[in-house]
Amino acid sequence: MDTYKTISKPSEPLLFKERKSKFYGYCFPVSDEDSIKEHIEALRKEYPTANHVCYAWQMGVESKSYRANDDGEPNNSAGMPIYGQIQSFDVTNILVAVVRIFGGTKLGVGGLISAYKETAKLALENSAIITKVLQEELIVTFEYSEMDIVMRLVKKHQLTIASQDLHLKCKMILAVNKSDFKKTMKLFKAHHKLEIKANV
Repeated sequence: MDTYKTISKPSEPLLFKERKSKFYGYCFPVSDEDSIKEHIEALRKEYPTANHVCYAWQMGVESKSYRANDDGEPNNSAGMPIYGQIQSFDVTNILVAVVRIFGGTKLGVGGLISAYKETAKLALENSAIITKVLQEELIVTFEYSEMDIVMRLVKKHQLTIASQDLHLKCKMILAVNKSDFKKTMKLFKAHHKLEIKANV
């Protein structure tokens, strides 16, 4: 699979109420655990009276990692229902957080599961979910005199130039869809005057 789904930007906060308790749902695009910590800390500052800031995240495309956090709610009553919605919407590189402000009436474990699940679902529905293509980069090094050949290949196969450094000795970095990577590498290797390598 060359594509995966994620969100393009943080969602607007979404409020879900259940028996006077308020649940605020948020979605953030994330690429590392440091940014996750920053988002959670920012929510704690924004809601100083919140009893719980529960969340789940998933990162990665081919090998995924995830975590779910109940933040003091009964075991698996908050983080896992949130994570279940991340799976159900099939998104990755995302943090879904739900801030709970207690309204005085206990909801019970079943009530909590349902409230966290519903808030996460609404927050995800409220997000700009986009499909991205998994790409790898190819470095092509060549003499300036070979420029026509390189540009012809780039245009013919609709490749994206990620960066280029054009002097007497030229270097171009191309973004190639993962499933086409080996095929594209072969195309360039067929021209002996071009130097090709994967950008790893």
